[in-house]
Amino acid sequence: MAQALDDDAKRLAELGYKQELARTWSGFSNFAISFSIISILAGCFTTFSQAWNNGGPLAISLGWPLISAFILIIGFCMAELVSAYPTAGGIYWWAAKLGRPVHGWFTGWLNLIGLIAVTASVDYGCATFLNITIGRFSDSWANGNALHQTFLLFAIVLVLHALINIFSHRLISLLQNVSVWWHVFGAAAVVLILIFGPSKHQSVGFLFETFNHSGFGEGESGPAFWLYVLPLGFLLTQYTITGFDACAHVSEETHGAARSAAKGLWQSIFYSAIGGWVLLLSFLFAATNVDAVDAEGGFVGAIFTSSLSSTLATVIFGISTVGQFFCGMSCVTSMSRMTYAFSRDGAVPGWRLWSKVDRNRTPVNAIIGGCGVALLITLPALYAPEGTTTPVAFLAVVSIAVIGLYLAFLIPIWLRLRAGDSFQPGPWTLGRKYKALSWIAVIEIAIISIYFILPIAPAGVPGNKDFAWTSVNYAPIAVGAVLVGIALWWHLSARHWFAGPRRTVDDAGDREPVA
Repeated sequence: MAQALDDDAKRLAELGYKQELARTWSGFSNFAISFSIISILAGCFTTFSQAWNNGGPLAISLGWPLISAFILIIGFCMAELVSAYPTAGGIYWWAAKLGRPVHGWFTGWLNLIGLIAVTASVDYGCATFLNITIGRFSDSWANGNALHQTFLLFAIVLVLHALINIFSHRLISLLQNVSVWWHVFGAAAVVLILIFGPSKHQSVGFLFETFNHSGFGEGESGPAFWLYVLPLGFLLTQYTITGFDACAHVSEETHGAARSAAKGLWQSIFYSAIGGWVLLLSFLFAATNVDAVDAEGGFVGAIFTSSLSSTLATVIFGISTVGQFFCGMSCVTSMSRMTYAFSRDGAVPGWRLWSKVDRNRTPVNAIIGGCGVALLITLPALYAPEGTTTPVAFLAVVSIAVIGLYLAFLIPIWLRLRAGDSFQPGPWTLGRKYKALSWIAVIEIAIISIYFILPIAPAGVPGNKDFAWTSVNYAPIAVGAVLVGIALWWHLSARHWFAGPRRTVDDAGDREPVA
């Protein structure tokens, strides 16, 4: 273990950094953080309606494994990169190394904004399910102001995640491991409940049925359904299986990072894809009251409440809530390491503050700052358009999270493709297969990024006679504003002073003063 630690520190020094973070994580813990952030107990529950309304069971039974295969290819491409460059900066560092400072700048900010947004969205989802679970024990709570209650719970959950990350570095590693088993056994418990709890189940044929509740096209036939509506349903998979770059962000804290971080990255995708598919299929088999699910807009909870006893439904809500709590905790860890690494290279305003570590070698300020921003960008969740309980403006935060992360993935994968044989791989490599896999990854990310910004309802299409701002997909506005802001900052200021990663060690491995 000491030799592995020495090798890790030596490799980190070769990449330009002194070992400042505590390297206490095992390979399993590295896998665990991405597995927890993907969290089939979060995305499969919170985004189920996306597939139900846009394609129906077919969008899940066939869509999930199909899109999972493409995401796994993206994971393979990123695993090769983390093996070559195991740093906390992760994809930002890869882009700056393989390209120019401008590539690192855009990748870093897209990644950082995406990680903060995904922290906000996951913790808000956890608070939503916690609010439902509490309401099942208290009628007065259930009849309260859902938006205000959920935001209060969100703030409490976010503070708890910050405190856990600040005060116990070793506990975080342990909880990541616990999270894996909670997701495995929790998901298994949900599947068993949905097998033995309902009095009847759907037939296998139901898995291939199609629904079109989007309002686009004529029912479940024609090109509009197959080329537009059904792919919108595939976004369930794309949203759920994300955040796996966490393996890279904690690589400076992982033993044998060049191998274990690479394996953890692709394995977290692979096992989540299998577990998530089994879980979702159990939802579909238990969805015997289609009208009840439709009446709640495809909300997955309607499956549980309509097919199970009140007690069993509450148990499932509780299992999912705890799983989402673990997921949010992992998100804060990943987000804070990226904040620390990007600040270490001078890219974040006030970088000296955010790049400090305490005596326990934990980036406390980065944790507090990132969680503070996550709280601020969630304030729109306190508002819903008149007559609804949906925080429309906040949904743009979720879109920023997913699109930002995947666009950040795209840049270094494209640069690695462009580098060709000049790229020096680490111990985990794709070999000659990198060309085909990288092209598939780049094309897939480009396509899904387009679908994420398209209208999801006819009333959200400008010029439509029934157009309503409450139906608008705010993703292109939000993501566009982010991209314009990053670009302007670069051209007006950052290009004059941002040179990419800064070395914090000299050739002898000693600390250099950083201006």
